[in-house]
Amino acid sequence: MEPFVKFTAQSPAKEKIYRTAQYTCTLLHHLAGTAGLSGDVAALLKQLETHLSMGRKMLRLGQSADCVVAARRTVHLSDPVLRLCLTVAQLNRALYLACDNLLWAGKVGLIAKLDSDKWSKRAFRFYLLVLLMGLARDAYEVALLVEREARARGKRGGRSGGAVAEWANGEEYSQGSGDPARLGTRVRGCCALTCHVMRTNHAVLLDLVKNLCDLVIPLDRLGLRRSSPGVVGLCGVISSVLGILQITHPWLKLKP
Repeated sequence: MEPFVKFTAQSPAKEKIYRTAQYTCTLLHHLAGTAGLSGDVAALLKQLETHLSMGRKMLRLGQSADCVVAARRTVHLSDPVLRLCLTVAQLNRALYLACDNLLWAGKVGLIAKLDSDKWSKRAFRFYLLVLLMGLARDAYEVALLVEREARARGKRGGRSGGAVAEWANGEEYSQGSGDPARLGTRVRGCCALTCHVMRTNHAVLLDLVKNLCDLVIPLDRLGLRRSSPGVVGLCGVISSVLGILQITHPWLKLKP
């Protein structure tokens, strides 16, 4: 019971619980419609989803300032790629949350005649940029891990490890570099090494899957890639559960 109390005492944890429940309602609402259940059940799930969304917006009030502070820290990172990805992501997250706060104020009547559709699309544009920066950071982390593992295998004298090390370092064979068979071997070796580092680095794998699942939501809301409500709900539930795992097990969260 004590770990649960400590978990729910954290604001990010509460938001993740609300988010999981919200997208569970989205998924169940879709399933209720496809299963032909009564309209009362579907209406209840839709109403509950709306209330949970409003609760999440209230929990996120003021978090824009936290993102700005985080951006001030990441701008001093020594790695230029991480500095760019994390700083841009934090600034866009701050703008996304600011738009979200305006939407909440409009829905509760604090701001009259707020164009909710326009501000919602603005918010999801910023959210999409956050996720794209997150995916770029994930790809960079994977590339670093592949290069590191390839060099380690090369030092151990493994034949396939040496080939992948040449691939990772951008080196070319002096002879036969255009040989399709040799090229295929190098590609397969690189793919196998990528799968290996993903299996052994759970934080990177979890963050990548979480960002990919989250990506479905803004793409659907902005009309860039339409998905069914069931797919949106399922992806939202998966990413929310993974977010809860990152909170309960900090070693599963990428740092910085």
